[in-house]
Amino acid sequence: MSELSEARKIFVFGVMCVGFFISLLDIQIVSASLRDIGGGLSASQDEVAWVQTSYLIAEIIVIPLSGYLARVMSTRWLFSVSAAGFTLTSLLCGWAWDIQSMIVFRALQGFLGGSMIPTVFTTAFAFFPGKKVVVAAATVGALASLAPTLGPTVGGWITDNFSWHWLFFVNLVPGVFVTVVVAMMVRIDKPDLSLIRNADYLGVALLATFLGCLQYALEEGPRWEWFEDEAILASTIVAAVAGVGFVWRSLTYANPIVDLTALKNRNFALGCFFSFVTGVGIFSTIYLTPLFLGRVRGFSALDIGISVFSTGVFQILSIPVYTMFARRFDLRWLMMFGLALFGLSMWSFTPITHDWGWRELLLPQGLRGFAQQFAVAPTVTLTLGGLTPAKLKLASGLFNLMRNLGGAIGIAACGTILNDRTNLHFLRLAEHLNATNSAMLSTLRAVEARGARIVGDVSHAHAAGLRQLWSLTYREAQTMTFADAFLGLALCFAVVTAMVPLMRKVAPPKGPSADAH
Repeated sequence: MSELSEARKIFVFGVMCVGFFISLLDIQIVSASLRDIGGGLSASQDEVAWVQTSYLIAEIIVIPLSGYLARVMSTRWLFSVSAAGFTLTSLLCGWAWDIQSMIVFRALQGFLGGSMIPTVFTTAFAFFPGKKVVVAAATVGALASLAPTLGPTVGGWITDNFSWHWLFFVNLVPGVFVTVVVAMMVRIDKPDLSLIRNADYLGVALLATFLGCLQYALEEGPRWEWFEDEAILASTIVAAVAGVGFVWRSLTYANPIVDLTALKNRNFALGCFFSFVTGVGIFSTIYLTPLFLGRVRGFSALDIGISVFSTGVFQILSIPVYTMFARRFDLRWLMMFGLALFGLSMWSFTPITHDWGWRELLLPQGLRGFAQQFAVAPTVTLTLGGLTPAKLKLASGLFNLMRNLGGAIGIAACGTILNDRTNLHFLRLAEHLNATNSAMLSTLRAVEARGARIVGDVSHAHAAGLRQLWSLTYREAQTMTFADAFLGLALCFAVVTAMVPLMRKVAPPKGPSADAH
């Protein structure tokens, strides 16, 4: 690492951030284009959902393993191999000939590219000691929340202007560039192949089983009524058993694959929890907003992308503001401000109505974009900045896992709320649609009269009026349910905001060791 000048460190770190960004971007880049992918591959709605699910499952498994892999392969070769594998599988995804091949290639893409995510966090602390790490952490934190936020926008634009294949082909040039530059220039640590002999292979198997089954249950649970489906129930049981086994193995094995003892550090334990809740907020909002615009407003992929774009703009504008304040104020209070503002942004979504578009969403999304920077960046510094270089390598994967796991659980919870509360609101609204409701009767008569003039059949006009009445009621029930989901998210952030004073102030380490990855 001493071979690199300050300018080269900044350049190499920037290149690694490109790989980090495209790996995170690909989680959500397909979200607004699943209908187009399904049409192109002749896949059903349930099948095409696995284009996103398979990537998430594979990525969430490899992230906590990245610390061990970095020690075995070195930062240089782990990142290069990860970038190369991500690039190759991106090409294969664009070439997929049916839904089965697409799902396999997406899983490989997530698994091979996932190691770039935690590796960037630890590299920031290795390259930039002292106060410089604040800027590096701000950059990484911004990208960590910005990439999934921009995913639907970028994906919608690409699909609308080119085709869904370019959602994956767009990774090829930056992927090759990152692979070559990192292999040529990164010098942080050396590989230690002797670790392979004493590796905790049972721990790896338990971790993969736990996270894979848990992610499957979370992704598919809302769709299949949770434990009423035998596969969801079995996955949950296996995940619980494997999870307990993994914790026991990690705490008793001499060289565990994930260092759970780092949770004894108060800041690290709290930071992981804050990362988890922030992941809930970021990914849930990315899930809810496009879903509302698609289901209630009927927006296209491009229209959805344009409507949610404001979040990314406000976050980019907040980066220099955060950097200026981070040099002058205690990071804990900046994080408290960010979490509180995030909760306020969620609460500002609750007056949502069926006619909300980009104008009405501008303020809530602007607040969220500004809040993300102040919530994520200080969490990175406070959580990882106080760890020794030896613990940092293994703990970074756990920290990043919590954000993605929070996103998975948040999306599953929101999916369940949408399923259950929509039916409840619909039934409550339907109770008022009776013969004593003069507004309903006048609307129904107007629709029937208009239909009778067009088709000349009173019975058909009456049926059409009832169908329209049902659609209007269901639309309002859906809108009320989205408000419920955002209110739940606001309450989560109110709780974590009150917990921030429990964190200790962290002084950035004065200098890295030779093995400071």
